[in-house]
Amino acid sequence: MTKVKSALVIGGGIAGPVAAVALRKAGIEATVYEAYPNTADGVGGSLALAPNGVAALRIVGADEAVLAAGRPLHRMIMAMGAKRRFDVPMVAPLHLLWRADLHRALHDHAVAHGVPVVHGKRLIGAEETSSGVTARFADGTTATADVLIGADGVRSTVRGLIDPDAPGPNYTGMLGFETAVDCEVPGGPDSITFAFGKRAYYIYRPRPGGGAEWGANLPWRTPLPLAEARAVSAEEWLRRLHDAYGDDDPGRRLLEHTSADRLQVIGALQIMPKVPHWHRGRMVLVGDAVHAPSNTSGQGASLAIESAVELARCLRDLPDAPSAFAAYEHLRRDRVEMIAARAAKINHAKAPGPVAQAVMPLLMPILTRTVMNPEKTTGPVYRHRIDWDAPVEPALAHGR
Repeated sequence: MTKVKSALVIGGGIAGPVAAVALRKAGIEATVYEAYPNTADGVGGSLALAPNGVAALRIVGADEAVLAAGRPLHRMIMAMGAKRRFDVPMVAPLHLLWRADLHRALHDHAVAHGVPVVHGKRLIGAEETSSGVTARFADGTTATADVLIGADGVRSTVRGLIDPDAPGPNYTGMLGFETAVDCEVPGGPDSITFAFGKRAYYIYRPRPGGGAEWGANLPWRTPLPLAEARAVSAEEWLRRLHDAYGDDDPGRRLLEHTSADRLQVIGALQIMPKVPHWHRGRMVLVGDAVHAPSNTSGQGASLAIESAVELARCLRDLPDAPSAFAAYEHLRRDRVEMIAARAAKINHAKAPGPVAQAVMPLLMPILTRTVMNPEKTTGPVYRHRIDWDAPVEPALAHGR
């Protein structure tokens, strides 16, 4: 029987609300503290939720609400120019959501299940004692519980409290943009195309009811903070996007129909390197704070949800925080690092140099048979399931 009865969850994005609901299911009281003053309406681009992520959501009863906020994708296409298109078989459908819609659905689900969500609480420090951990917030308030869970994203404050020498996020060399346009693109309403243009990579998908949505991964030498990226005029970004995609098909057509007032600047695309220390004492990391793979993986949100549920399961079954955290890391580290490493290899093709561009047409069929082979890559990842009812073995706390 666990001695942990209460938890402070720092971060109200994806992993935070899921962890809080899972903890309540495990008999542990949890409160979510979010730095921003309100929910994430209108913030962030789109993401894909994979079957393994949906399965983890089902454990906390959030799957129906989340799926209702998105739409299924049954067909994936890789394209090199207008004429070279390769269908990539899918083991199971993905579910497309806007990040803001996912955040809102998880927030509302947590609140409906009795989880207090407190906004405007930016963490600045934490102190541990033999009986608990106290969080200090920028507004001068504090909160105390048995454990503190850092679900505060790639720029995690909790990560620095656990290990002052912990690495921060790595820049992928690309800026993200998304928008909706009133023009038609190849494919059906349940398809998404990953296009390798002459100078850069982009995605597009038909929109139910007409038109399309598209996103750009624009190569950019230095990372731009989101505020700086959004300070650049949309007209200037459209000019630069035209330089990168204007010679592509349908890239040129998508740009011709992109209006400045609808262009959404996502900002620098970042990933987390290997984090040496996932936990210390009464503090632990979950989600993007400890494992944020490239968006190429299609697994960022799903892995965050899985880890949140698995953490709650370990805290339920093991006698104290250190043993629960050690078992949680043992259960999760190999899986998330394997997925991140595979995505990093694919990520290099998103902004190919001159030599890679020349051989890409020859490589595409090979990619679809190997790297993009669903049974070799996505199949085992998608089929992963957490057995919530199975007890966590104490031996896992010792790496066995």
